[in-house]
Amino acid sequence: MAQAVLLEMRGISKTFPGVRALDGVSLEVRAGEVHALVGENGAGKSTLMKILAGAQPADSGEILVDGAAVKIGGPRDAERCGIAMIYQEFNVVPALDVTANVVLGREPAAFAGWLDAGAARAAARSTLEQLGIDLPLGALVGRLAVAQQQMVEIAKALLRKARVLVMDEPTAALTDREIDRLFETIKTLRARGVGIVYISHRLEELPRIADRITVLRDGRVVGGGTLAELPQHAMIRLMVGREIDQYYPPLPTLDAHAPVVLSVRDLRSGSAVRGLSFEARAGEILGMAGLVGAGRTETVRAVAAADIPSGGEIFVEGKRLRARGPHDAIAAGIAFVTEDRKGQGLVLGMSVRENVTLPHLELFRRALGFVDRAREKTVTLDLVAELRIRTPSVEQRARNLSGGTQQKVVLAKWLTRRARLFLFDEPTRGIDVGAKAEIYELMVELAKQGAAVVMVSSELPEVLGMSHRVLVVRDGTIAGVLTREEATRERVMALATAARGAA
Repeated sequence: MAQAVLLEMRGISKTFPGVRALDGVSLEVRAGEVHALVGENGAGKSTLMKILAGAQPADSGEILVDGAAVKIGGPRDAERCGIAMIYQEFNVVPALDVTANVVLGREPAAFAGWLDAGAARAAARSTLEQLGIDLPLGALVGRLAVAQQQMVEIAKALLRKARVLVMDEPTAALTDREIDRLFETIKTLRARGVGIVYISHRLEELPRIADRITVLRDGRVVGGGTLAELPQHAMIRLMVGREIDQYYPPLPTLDAHAPVVLSVRDLRSGSAVRGLSFEARAGEILGMAGLVGAGRTETVRAVAAADIPSGGEIFVEGKRLRARGPHDAIAAGIAFVTEDRKGQGLVLGMSVRENVTLPHLELFRRALGFVDRAREKTVTLDLVAELRIRTPSVEQRARNLSGGTQQKVVLAKWLTRRARLFLFDEPTRGIDVGAKAEIYELMVELAKQGAAVVMVSSELPEVLGMSHRVLVVRDGTIAGVLTREEATRERVMALATAARGAA
């Protein structure tokens, strides 16, 4: 490859209390290339990119742009160097329209400093056209789809003449069609000579988009190269430091006469769930597949009483659940691992210990209502060891943990008191292959212990690899139920799309 080197990061190191996040990391980005940065959660990818974007200072090392050393002390410095970062949680202003978001901080001025609204619209329109994107300039960004908000972020970066663009998990919340559109946009940026650093846990995407790869593990570069030099199995071995012999573990044999743990009859909730009926047995992993908006998340939220159903009946181990809220569902033996671990699964300002024991404080109550913190610590330490949670202390705040570690803390919450029914909503979204394999093993272990597991996932290979049966949801109803032997990608997709195709 003969492209010019746009950016070099040399010997970057960063230490947080109790954690060596980066240890002499070097990275090079060339003009017109997509450089994938991969590694397990906690490997140091996001920390490295936050240093590049000026969000955090490095302890040591240097950054060069076009061969000249630069000092990046904040986001403005990064912008002046032609560096932009699109975070997983977008940095848009929902109450402003597309035009205002695209030109934000670069507003064209008219007489006496007033905003030149016409010039702003023209600049936004021109930038979007360069990307081949058609968005309503007057639409409020908060009302746009996730993929459209992402395009607004990319347009902002292009307007600021970004030469290096960092994308952190850009496809995590996108549909297949939206991913195709994003990749077309990336190809447009690449053709314009923009260097792109692409962070993703979806290794299957990389052959479609990446030119080179750098692998981080435990804050160090452990390998890299072109896709031809680094096939997926070698990439995974470098990421986790070991071979993962079997990505999806063998499922336990399901007893056809196993007792029914969950029985749902004619469940209705809002406009998304329109009369679903299904069962899950002890020792079974029941996968829920369907298109985005089919009603899968709304179904498990209704079962967990996160949303109160408007109709139907729910039975847990033969007893009708009359839940007025999550507390009643927890008391009935239901554990709900929400898809939004940061917004709904954790209290980020609390410690690991406090998050793990929060739903079960009655187990740790002492006289006069005080909490037995010593017992809390003992229980939490046991779960940290069992789940291999990477944290320097059980007093570490949840917000300081990597995404995969945060997900394990959410799981630990529900293992404090062994539930009988586990509802997993997108359990492996945004986490690395090593953590995925560990969560799959945990789900299998729960099934072996006699729990019923219901798993919602948008990753079809995950549903097929981890389910005894597959429940296909379409337009708020059950489109079909397939056994493990019957379930194929083609059959699931045919059931998931039939009604939409007929509409």
